Amino acid sequence: MEAIDNFYDAAGAAAGVHGSQLKLLTCFVLSYPLGSVFVRIPKNQPAAKHLFSIGVTLFFLWGMLKLWIGSLNVFGSALFTYFMAGNFRGRQMPWTVFGVVMGHLLISHWIRYMWPSDAVEISGPQMVLTMKLTTFAWNVYDGQQEIESLDESQKETRIPKLPSLLEFFGYVFYFPAFLIGPSLTFSEYMALIDETLYKDAAPASPNSRKRVPVGRKRVAYQKLAFGISCIAFFALYGGKFNYTVAAADWWMTKPFWYRLLYTQIVGVVQRIRYYGAWSLTEGGCIFTGLGFNGFNKDGSTRWDKAANINVMNIEFAPNVKVLLDNWNINTNTWLRNSVYKRLTPPGKKPGSLVTMYTFMTSAIWHGIYPGYYLTFFFGGLVSSAARQVRTYIRPFFLPALFPAKSKVLPPQTLAKRLYDVVGTIACLLVINYMAAPFMLLELGPSIKNWNTLFWYGHVTVIVWLVWGQSLGGFRWLGKLVKARAEKAASKEALKVHMEMEERENKLASGMMTPSSSGGTLVVPPFDVAMKGMEEAGDALKQGLAKGGHVKKA
Repeated sequence: MEAIDNFYDAAGAAAGVHGSQLKLLTCFVLSYPLGSVFVRIPKNQPAAKHLFSIGVTLFFLWGMLKLWIGSLNVFGSALFTYFMAGNFRGRQMPWTVFGVVMGHLLISHWIRYMWPSDAVEISGPQMVLTMKLTTFAWNVYDGQQEIESLDESQKETRIPKLPSLLEFFGYVFYFPAFLIGPSLTFSEYMALIDETLYKDAAPASPNSRKRVPVGRKRVAYQKLAFGISCIAFFALYGGKFNYTVAAADWWMTKPFWYRLLYTQIVGVVQRIRYYGAWSLTEGGCIFTGLGFNGFNKDGSTRWDKAANINVMNIEFAPNVKVLLDNWNINTNTWLRNSVYKRLTPPGKKPGSLVTMYTFMTSAIWHGIYPGYYLTFFFGGLVSSAARQVRTYIRPFFLPALFPAKSKVLPPQTLAKRLYDVVGTIACLLVINYMAAPFMLLELGPSIKNWNTLFWYGHVTVIVWLVWGQSLGGFRWLGKLVKARAEKAASKEALKVHMEMEERENKLASGMMTPSSSGGTLVVPPFDVAMKGMEEAGDALKQGLAKGGHVKKA
């Protein structure tokens, strides 16, 4: 093992990274062949699947990353959660688990902050573990409630009966997702184990006993190729395009427009490393069979349920909501289901304060570096500002009577397309600005970076919110939106009235007849009416001829 450690240390030194980071990358890649083994364990041997997953994760922790003490943190948080879920009821149980597990994570973050190192340490896996354990606690709580009181997602993930300790640890140590995610619910894990995840799918082949549908390997290998490409790209350009340029002497010698555009490039390059890491782990999950999401219209299988990112919807998001919904998807799901919904009283709508608490929870979960709090506090303001834009600006680019909260895609008119293009540019400008402290971590460099950009993100968002909320701008826009809708509704009502009046006039003049389907007045086409008259005339002649009333020619 010492020889292997020396190899990774030497390779890391050559690549300019810590050797343990290369070990982490190796663990991601090893999940692919190990996932192929996992999926071949029969579903009637669930214990073997649990033990295999636990064994692989312990190999990653102990054999590869040497996280002996860190693994004790994992066991401690997991056992505490299982004990609480099995012995306590009521909302106090999940909130206690949430507080203790998050507090335990904060201790790991504090150690990382006090003794910084480029080496891989336990706080990363512990962040994923925190999502899984707190979600598990809430799912157990939901299993104790009347099913009518739950929403659809809670009904799907509720745990009515406490699982065995082996099942629980199999879930905790699910190996492709243990180190950096994606997070998953216990019900999803058990559906993977007993293969009910594929209940609507045919077997991979007619003679196959496995229910795992075809197509997973192709998608997994695509994720592997994309992930490695992203990491290689970041290794080549991440050192040149990063937010630390704000401290360089040449930075302020450049005009503002140059610094603005350079920041946009930096934001994209820095995001690419996350694309790479999450794509690799998603592919590993897919190899085990996780991620199946039904079928496409052409009948091919979909494997996107374990996705943590949607790159195209991030880089070309028409608004902030779409961008945030497609970035770190599983963390957003956790925050929504375990924080946002739980802080909102039943029957009430969540307010801005709940949104801010959710963003602050996200900041605490990420760590104690000041940069996280700068980013997520500003993120709360951005989210609030974007919501007001969607409410008061977007309607002017849609049909006047289009429902505000419709889930149907609006007509893609030229105005709507222009709105989306401007929205995409605005999103990237704000997000690439907002991400600087998240990457720089420390307070001083973060403030300096925003200083060099003249705080354009804060100025834009705060001016919009102050104008709208304090100076009555939103009320004024709301009245314009309402007046526009009422005017359109009046025109529509007048149009319907005129059509009805025209139909009544045609009916009175004999130009219109009632339809056979009941009530709707229709004008019979001229050629159809003439044909009907001819047929009626022929029938009349035939009838008279049979009765002897018409002489033959």
